[in-house]
Amino acid sequence: MARFIFITGGVVSSLGKGLMAASLAALLQARGYRVRIRKFDPYLNVDPGTMSPYQHGEVYVTDDGAETDLDLGHYERFTGVPSRQSDNVTSGRIYQQIIARERRGDYLGATVQVIPHVTDAIKEFAQAETDDLDFVLCEIGGTVGDIESLPFIEAIRQLRNDLGRGQSVSIHVTLVPYIAAAGELKTKPTQHSVRELAALGVQPDVLVCRCEQPLPASDRAKIALFCNVPQAAVIPALDAKSIYAVPMQYHAEGLDSEVLRAFGIEPGEAPKLDRWIDIVDRLENPEGEVTIGVVGKYVGLPDAYKSLNEALVHGGIANRVKVNIQWIDAELFEQTDSDVAAKLEPLHAILVPGAFGERGAEGKIASVRFARERRVPYFGICFGMQMACVEGARDLGGIANASSTEFGPTDEPVVGMITEWMTADGIQKREEGGDLGGTMRLGAYEAKLDGNSVVASIYGSDDISERHRHRYEVNTGYRDVLEKGGLVFSGMSPDGTLPEIVERPDHPWFIGVQFHPELKSKPFDPHPLFASFVEAAVKQSRLV
Repeated sequence: MARFIFITGGVVSSLGKGLMAASLAALLQARGYRVRIRKFDPYLNVDPGTMSPYQHGEVYVTDDGAETDLDLGHYERFTGVPSRQSDNVTSGRIYQQIIARERRGDYLGATVQVIPHVTDAIKEFAQAETDDLDFVLCEIGGTVGDIESLPFIEAIRQLRNDLGRGQSVSIHVTLVPYIAAAGELKTKPTQHSVRELAALGVQPDVLVCRCEQPLPASDRAKIALFCNVPQAAVIPALDAKSIYAVPMQYHAEGLDSEVLRAFGIEPGEAPKLDRWIDIVDRLENPEGEVTIGVVGKYVGLPDAYKSLNEALVHGGIANRVKVNIQWIDAELFEQTDSDVAAKLEPLHAILVPGAFGERGAEGKIASVRFARERRVPYFGICFGMQMACVEGARDLGGIANASSTEFGPTDEPVVGMITEWMTADGIQKREEGGDLGGTMRLGAYEAKLDGNSVVASIYGSDDISERHRHRYEVNTGYRDVLEKGGLVFSGMSPDGTLPEIVERPDHPWFIGVQFHPELKSKPFDPHPLFASFVEAAVKQSRLV
């Protein structure tokens, strides 16, 4: 029977609950346990798929096509356990399912209420598909005290009673602020937060205290006294140089040991942390560095490209180099007085990431042109592949008005919504009924690679599976024109109808992919495309 670890946050948001959950899961894995992490989001959106990056950061896509919270990316990167649809639920999805049941008459005329119907649905979600696990970590989004979080806290209270003693542990992540004027850390916010959680019926067993200064033993003793936990279960959480140093930092503070003791399990031998030691060593002792420019439209929002940022770091780990990422607003290259070369010449490689909409598209096309003409390594992901094809059609194919129907009507739709130019199998309608119009490819799809291609040599295989999130595809009707210009279609869907990868064999490194390889990269298993891309950047750095 799986044991449950419930993770809540207090005082303020952005304390790092997701990283803490991922790190704890990695530590339990290193002790030989089977783990899975789940995220409960209190907002009323059914999923983050329609949310702006300015509001929510990136949308993390799973193999089975779920659009989920970005924390699931941390979970996968730290544990290697593929996330799935059942690992992320929102208040919106819970209420949608309950209302659908009520409309069908499933409740047999009963009054539908938050308790027991909403809380029962939350508990049902938490316990689904857990038979083969030792620990299930459940992170509750938001902060204790938020109105929208109340049904989830109540569900935790009920579930802890249902499970019985020794089957659940509550971890509360809180803030111990440092008041510079007083020169002191203050424990009162943590005391108030724990008191509020306890008033809702959930007494935490372990406290994780985020702080900017070391937490003295006297303050740990005070927190333990007023919050009714053992002093050893008050775990300091100071900022780390890298997120990949966090598991070892938490282990050094005793987090995994205290969680096991709270379950009545003696920790036993220390966990095997060899791979984390190696990762941190590679990060802290690089043998060189490269600068890679990311030309995007949300460059002021690090969370909008969270998985991409980490995948580039993983590429650096694979090559034992430091990757300096220079974020460049694509719209800068659309200004009449813009000097594209001045911005891009210092870079060792250029990456154009995924996006939706026309804003910044011409700037991205200018970046593609620069990378192609100057022979700088280029990586186009999703929208970045599409813009590489538009640039190729315009500048080498003689189609001056080549464009995408995403930007409006065009006589030369090099890129278009799939249903505008073909009917394809495997095109997945949005679960919510397609309210945004059109179709979307979501989740993992297989692709067949040309055995003589650059990408096949990088993957070491002709058959791959990668995750997608897009509505528009490169129109295969333009394949001949593009290939005459040197842009080869080196990866296709298994039926040969949908372009998955393009490349320029005569270029040092020029690859565009329709999927999102960053979603599958991990620090201990860097994605081969990112490892190869950073390697190409290293070679470029020796030429400039």
